[in-house]
Amino acid sequence: MKLPDGDPRDSGVDVAETTTLYLVDRVKRGDPEALAVLMGRFLPRLQRWASGRLPGGVRDLADTSDLVQDVLLQSFRKIEGQDFGRDGALQAYLRQAILNRIRDEFRKARRRPDVAELESAQPDEGPSPLEAAIGRQALDRYEAVLAGLRPGDREAIIARIELGFTYDEVAQLLGKSNANAARMAVERALARLVEQLRT
Repeated sequence: MKLPDGDPRDSGVDVAETTTLYLVDRVKRGDPEALAVLMGRFLPRLQRWASGRLPGGVRDLADTSDLVQDVLLQSFRKIEGQDFGRDGALQAYLRQAILNRIRDEFRKARRRPDVAELESAQPDEGPSPLEAAIGRQALDRYEAVLAGLRPGDREAIIARIELGFTYDEVAQLLGKSNANAARMAVERALARLVEQLRT
């Protein structure tokens, strides 16, 4: 079996030493290398996820990247005492921290007076890409139904659909034996989501 590029088994590194829980434990002990690995693992996908959630008036690619990076750094510094033993708990914790910051940014943007001076790089005031794709009301309904799913189902959907994790990554995140088991878990979770959306 050919290992994927960058697979820790290919470099002789113990796979157990690359698990998220192991890295979190190292971060709790102040290991900067573990922090860098976790940032590299979560930052790109969470940036993409957050950019679809920022309101149009406060959305800018550079601002989104900075916001997510800042939230992740702050969150990882505060993980002492947090329990991430449940499947997807760290991802849920990070997503909630980002959502909280997005809400804060939205509140700040509403309190700011309108700027009369226009810049050449004026951000798009329209709906986010996700809002444009499914509409605001549908997005609100989706979020409500998603929040009502079992945590494992919710995290499977978020990891695969919203964050774009591969099935191998979903398997690792959810503690599944392989990519096929992760695919089946995602499909079952999506079926439950669709069933709830129809009611």
